[in-house]
Amino acid sequence: MTGTIVVVGAGLAGLRTAEKLRTAGWTGAVRVIGAEDHLPYNRPPLTKEALRDGLGHEHVELRRRGSVGDVEWLLGREAVRVDLAGRTVHLRDGSEMTYDGLVVATGVEARRLDLGPARRHVVRTVDDAVGLHAALTAASRVVVVGAGFIGCEVACTARLLGCEVTVVDPMSSPLELQLGPLAGTEVGRRHRAAGIRFRLGRVVAGIEESAGGSAVTLDDGTILGADVVVEAVGSVPRVGLLEGHGLDLSDGILCDADLHPVADGMPVPEVVAVGDVARVPQWLLGGEARRIEHWSTAVDTAGHAARSLLATLTGTEVGAAYAPVPSFWSDQADLKIQSFGVPSAGLADVRVLDGDLAGSVALGYHRDGRLVGVVLLDLTAEQMRFRSLLVDSAQVPVTSA
Repeated sequence: MTGTIVVVGAGLAGLRTAEKLRTAGWTGAVRVIGAEDHLPYNRPPLTKEALRDGLGHEHVELRRRGSVGDVEWLLGREAVRVDLAGRTVHLRDGSEMTYDGLVVATGVEARRLDLGPARRHVVRTVDDAVGLHAALTAASRVVVVGAGFIGCEVACTARLLGCEVTVVDPMSSPLELQLGPLAGTEVGRRHRAAGIRFRLGRVVAGIEESAGGSAVTLDDGTILGADVVVEAVGSVPRVGLLEGHGLDLSDGILCDADLHPVADGMPVPEVVAVGDVARVPQWLLGGEARRIEHWSTAVDTAGHAARSLLATLTGTEVGAAYAPVPSFWSDQADLKIQSFGVPSAGLADVRVLDGDLAGSVALGYHRDGRLVGVVLLDLTAEQMRFRSLLVDSAQVPVTSA
């Protein structure tokens, strides 16, 4: 095979796609562009053990298989625009490169609130985690803005480091948008028992800095003193480089079932999107397209995207349909949360499947009476049973990467 495949994004999804391209038989050039200076690394530890212990890139770097030994890594170079008609990627430094096939693995960046220049930490990169670790070890008071998974994980880690922690969120319970109030209330109870404070139903109105630290003002007039403020209010897909081509970029990149972006209703066959940035039909939801930010999604999309792109470039068949079961885990101090499927699609109908909320429990998330997601709290030993229950209920053809 001859030609060049360019991968924009040097994270887990970009690395796994490069590996899968080689496994699938691509012998042409593969060039990976990464905005960070680092080779691909594992992000889940950044809010947990890496943040707790101040671990740098060498401790979270992903192992690269020998098959990608000849892949060209262009690190510290940001792609800013793609010319789909000319099959060219333009970089911020003014250089450009042409491609026969393009993989968009740009991921997401931290969402930021409009709170002026006041310093707030985010945790998206390994450098973010190293900087926040240094700040936490010198801090006694921490305010975390946002009670989603990142916010709760950071709050637990800061508490383990001995900080007084207050979490602010507009919802009535932690993780409510992701897991609903039933699970969220129980998670909140456990975190309060560990000494974490919550200001729920509140938003941050402003932050002022002084020599003594930060003053975080809430919408009810409450002022929280802080040595460190962490902002964990979600993410924004990095899609700017594809603007102007008729693509649906309203929430990541809308793709067809083979991970090709859709422009004016038609797939762009020589391009695929993978990982957090891809909004893909979910068979658990009857083909409804959703963007899912899970570690497993990076791996699942990489495998199918590689086969799909090579099918275009070589005129072969794609093979099995893309039909994974999304999964993720979240370690929050002593609490282990595991999820299968798409719980956020079934927040209106959540049922206890096994156990009890105060101990180990399995929760089922239903849409139109059908199970679409399962969440386990401290029930690791039963994960395969409940994954199988979800698959059997959904009756979808499950594929592997």
